[in-house]
Amino acid sequence: MTAAQADLQIDRPRVADGAALWRIARDSKVLDLNSSYSYLLWCRDFAATSAVARDGHGVPVGFITGYVRPERPDTLLIWQVAVDEAHRGRRLAASMLDGLAARTVTELGLTTLETTVSPDNTASQRLFASFAERHGARLEREVLFDTGLFPDGPHEPEVLHRIGPLSAAR
Repeated sequence: MTAAQADLQIDRPRVADGAALWRIARDSKVLDLNSSYSYLLWCRDFAATSAVARDGHGVPVGFITGYVRPERPDTLLIWQVAVDEAHRGRRLAASMLDGLAARTVTELGLTTLETTVSPDNTASQRLFASFAERHGARLEREVLFDTGLFPDGPHEPEVLHRIGPLSAAR
């Protein structure tokens, strides 16, 4: 963790964090906003595969939601990454991602990380490319969901980023 992040703690989300995660996602203005109920469920059911960054008062200022893919139990799928506007530019997303990957590799034996990123989201593309580089892992990309699959209007394709193999000690 860098000096700029020394006042932050990264750990597992709790149900009580659900409302704050929903607000951070809403305020990002770039994430697909899920229902507030879904963030509460996420904090309850997927805390082991998710992360939250807290400020010195314990208030969530960033989060990553993820889950283990049912058909690929060695793979962590990252669903959303968000950082409160006041805490951006401090490499917090990278720190949360590194911490979450280390925890899930060690505790769950995961070896692969996946996420989807739309072509216009250069910040997320850089986040995951730099993660792969830091961890000495291969990064493969392919379109997972083409634009025609989305029923709710124009939507860019979602490009799958597959990173691995990951190891417990680097």
